[in-house]
Amino acid sequence: MIIVFKHLFYKNYVGLSLWPFIIVKNLELKNDAVLINHEKIHLKQQRELLIIPFYLIYLLEGLIRFFIYFDAYTAYRNISFEREAYCNESNLLYLQQRSPYSFIKYLWGEKR
Repeated sequence: MIIVFKHLFYKNYVGLSLWPFIIVKNLELKNDAVLINHEKIHLKQQRELLIIPFYLIYLLEGLIRFFIYFDAYTAYRNISFEREAYCNESNLLYLQQRSPYSFIKYLWGEKR
């Protein structure tokens, strides 16, 4: 289910997934196939980690990456869940081809 709620977003952020919802900043974004695919990848990640552990791992990894990069945006972009979603958001067939726990291979690698 996609919900529009503009007051939830900071700066340039326009969408987020909070199981089982996708929340977008404005009505036009409901039709952005790439953004919705990105958020659906997160919903899949959340479901396979039984939701609460996803959020705990996300926050812990974000905190660790912040202390590696000392930059919040770089830390965010390098969270394994985000790396998987950004790398595959344009492939609208990705979720049909995705193996379980695919985010693990994005834990290590170059900074983005």
